[in-house]
Amino acid sequence: MRLHSPNFADGERIPAECAFAVPDPDEHIAFSDNRNPGLEWDDVPEGTRSFALLCVDRDVPSVPDDVNKEGRVVPADLPRVEFVHWVLVDIPADVRRIEEGAFSRGGPVPRGKEGRHDGPREGVNDYTGWFAGDPDMEGTYRGYDGPCPPWNDSIVHHYTFTLYALDVESLPVAGNFTAADVRKAMEGHVLAEASLTGTYSLNPDVA
Repeated sequence: MRLHSPNFADGERIPAECAFAVPDPDEHIAFSDNRNPGLEWDDVPEGTRSFALLCVDRDVPSVPDDVNKEGRVVPADLPRVEFVHWVLVDIPADVRRIEEGAFSRGGPVPRGKEGRHDGPREGVNDYTGWFAGDPDMEGTYRGYDGPCPPWNDSIVHHYTFTLYALDVESLPVAGNFTAADVRKAMEGHVLAEASLTGTYSLNPDVA
């Protein structure tokens, strides 16, 4: 199975319109269009009954002490952890494309998007935890919310979109399900998978 995007090639920068935030000379960052990128796939294995999609940044600082702090830099050698940006399940077996902006557009939604009520089901992403305790932003963030790495991080972040071909029509996850729930539910049901990685940074000093 092969996965690609009309918005960026594997290993290339994710366009600003598909990010949660863009660099700002005065405030460091500003909200962007937050449009989900378009995705297309082929070479689907026989027996596929649905697809699931995850987007994960594995370059997130494991310690937040320096994150977005004036006069400080997140060091490159700091251990990194993952941050989930998109959880989508029950994509029908005959689908081969997700259109740009079909699941997210028009900028970030404070407290999170309500989520779609038809078609593929959207899980909870990690902005839910990130904004917990923020009176202006806290809420349940579903579906796609794009890149917003620390503006003072010394490394470029890598965002991996992984599509899974499954032998089940629907995964047994419900409510505010997460990527961890999806991974557990997919065990023993993955026929094939394909990945595409884009890069992004908000630090003007990082290439």
